[in-house]
Amino acid sequence: MRIYFRLSFLIFAAAIWSCNRNPQTETIDPAEQRKADSLETIRKAEEEARKRPRTADDIKLSKELSYDKHTLEETYPYQDTTRRFQLDKIKEKLAYVENFQRTPASYAILQNRKNKNREAPLVKNYHRNEYKLISDSLGTERYQAAPLYAVGETEAPIIYGRDGALAKLLTSDTLDMVQLEGVSFEGTWETPKRYVKAIGDSVTFHHIAFVDVTNQNILTAERTGDCEWVIRSMNPATSGVHKPPYAHETPLGIFVVQEKKNKMFYLKDGTNTIHGYAPYASRFTNGAYIHGIPTQSVNASIIEHSWSLGTTPRSHMCVRNASSHAKFVYDWAKTFNALVIVIE
Repeated sequence: MRIYFRLSFLIFAAAIWSCNRNPQTETIDPAEQRKADSLETIRKAEEEARKRPRTADDIKLSKELSYDKHTLEETYPYQDTTRRFQLDKIKEKLAYVENFQRTPASYAILQNRKNKNREAPLVKNYHRNEYKLISDSLGTERYQAAPLYAVGETEAPIIYGRDGALAKLLTSDTLDMVQLEGVSFEGTWETPKRYVKAIGDSVTFHHIAFVDVTNQNILTAERTGDCEWVIRSMNPATSGVHKPPYAHETPLGIFVVQEKKNKMFYLKDGTNTIHGYAPYASRFTNGAYIHGIPTQSVNASIIEHSWSLGTTPRSHMCVRNASSHAKFVYDWAKTFNALVIVIE
């Protein structure tokens, strides 16, 4: 009986101690607490770092050429000056590409090559340039462009979006008016669905050709990891010259590779006569292609190189390359999965 009573008392006492126990008053090892606090601080810092927009300083750009003909150094002489690849600007653009792809999205391209989807309506504020073509307030021409309307307004578009411009789809592309968030342009807009080509939510832009109209060169870069990009080629190029009505500057901006032609036949200015062809042509906006050296006959053999590459703008809008480099871009930059970014 005594043993039973003593055992019952111990159980009762333990129950009372358990009920009255306050974990907050227990002694915590200071070293363990500091370790836990440190780990939590690191976790929060890593989470904030993941959310933080990428900058040029975050981009790791190394050089591992896949094409090594006619290669230029990072800086190189040209006549009595020095030209260069603007790696600082390129890193800024790569950071922008990293940032817009961090959030899942369904992508679309604006398309209206040769006004095949109808001429865009007049914008509210337009002007005519020196060769009598209509442009919006930003200087984007009406010809071959898509109209961009303020959301909910259909009276008249505000600006034009260039053919080949990239955007994120915010609504179904089956609606009469499709809502877009610009990637190649700023803002949220609406446009008739006929000007929009949806390319889906599984697209990744890991291949980019950078065209520099100031230094007349072209650099290709490929994404190999988070903020990690590798230079695949560094070559001379020739961009478009302002010589209306037939020749136009290569427009600045971000464009999607939309179409490829093994031979891009071109007309003699002012005629309907085919004058020759340019090999390995990759179209990115309007009539602008990255292509090889043009021939002067439809039956001519491919010309590999020209003295004019890397000199001054002289093409009709296109970006002229050594033909073997144009073939490299043609094979490497897949349609609707690669970008052309034109900088100055």
